[in-house]
Amino acid sequence: MVNVNDFGRITKGKWYYLCCLLLLAVCLLPCLRADAADSDFGDRVDGMAEIQGLRMSNTEDKTRIVIDADQAVTYKKFALRQPDREVVDIPNAWLSPKLKREYTPKSHYVSKIRIAQFDKTTVRLVVEHKVGADNIKVFSLRGGKTPMRIVLDFGNLAPDSSQAKIALPDVKPAPKPQAKPVPKPQAKPQPKPVKPAQPAKPAQPSKPAQTTKPAQPAKPAAQPEPQQPASTLPAQEAAQNGDGDKTDDDIRAMVSLEGRKITIDPGHGGNDSGAIGPTGIMEKNLTMRISNELRRLLVAQGATVYMTRTTDTEVSPKHAAASDIEELQARCDVANEAHSDIFVCIHMDSFTGPAARGTTGYYYALGSQQSRDLADKIRQGVIDQLGTQSRGTQSCNFYVLKHTDMPATLVEVAFVSNPDEEQLLNSEAGIRKAAQGIADGIADYFG
Repeated sequence: MVNVNDFGRITKGKWYYLCCLLLLAVCLLPCLRADAADSDFGDRVDGMAEIQGLRMSNTEDKTRIVIDADQAVTYKKFALRQPDREVVDIPNAWLSPKLKREYTPKSHYVSKIRIAQFDKTTVRLVVEHKVGADNIKVFSLRGGKTPMRIVLDFGNLAPDSSQAKIALPDVKPAPKPQAKPVPKPQAKPQPKPVKPAQPAKPAQPSKPAQTTKPAQPAKPAAQPEPQQPASTLPAQEAAQNGDGDKTDDDIRAMVSLEGRKITIDPGHGGNDSGAIGPTGIMEKNLTMRISNELRRLLVAQGATVYMTRTTDTEVSPKHAAASDIEELQARCDVANEAHSDIFVCIHMDSFTGPAARGTTGYYYALGSQQSRDLADKIRQGVIDQLGTQSRGTQSCNFYVLKHTDMPATLVEVAFVSNPDEEQLLNSEAGIRKAAQGIADGIADYFG
């Protein structure tokens, strides 16, 4: 026979344990739901592209918007009016929660940018703009192992922007910056070369190209073997439903560098270190690393690539005994004897103070419009990749641009004298992005 008091004690004990179990269940329920939600989300986006980034850059001629995905994507574009909007839908994609959904750029051409998950499988970009349909270009890029990118350009998109007509009723185009190009010290070559005295170091932010003598190379006569294409995979790929005025043949011609001959000139080398950064990083090493990565990208796109140097040496057969002019001419000879289609010289900029920063493109002042176009596109490609400040595309009298027989440019990628840009350039990510930016500019030029 159970005592009544005992029954009360037993009942209270059961209630105590029951309450503990209920409390534990309440605490665990959110975790179980979160795990289930994470699992559902992972299953839902499996196989879909993640839209990971949205970048912008501005020049006086255009605004560029770049969308980054972690795998190949296609896109569909269409226009809306009142207000004027360019809409890009990216199917089979999901938007990273890390991205902002709305942007208000400081641009003459674009007033607002919005990006959102339009439905479960589509990301939509909407750009409010102030330009006509003829002043908008949408295309996609894919180079090497880099993620897919969709690029939107708004502005004066003609090869010679000074001839472009664009109606901006409420905004006047920004005046062209009056940047003074830094003259390159020149010395007339002598029949029997004598090493000229070192020119005084200019006090301008933009340092002239190759004013000092680099070190140990291969003879121009014994021209470096071209790097033959390992594959003919396209560097650019026009996505479906892209620009309607391009035929399939146009697209195939645009996306491949097959048959193109390109000479890359890594600035400085050997006894000539070039500029030295705050932590001791030498310009000659950065230009070599970027050039090697650029060569890899261009070969993968079908190009035949010539390098003025492939190691830490001078290019002239006289090595350290060569004069400045002999060294620079040896670099030109590599491109001229190969009958290259373009010549790309890679440098880092430097200044006496640490604040100077940015990317500059140079072309020979009395050269062709093609050289200016090449310089402009490569400068823009580097800015798109590195996010550096634009210092414009400037004319110059640099020896290597004056004495090459093809369209030629010298790009000052960034300032090695700036601590932040030195750190960026001395990273593997920075090297890859710089090389990819130059490759994108080259693809844009030939496209």
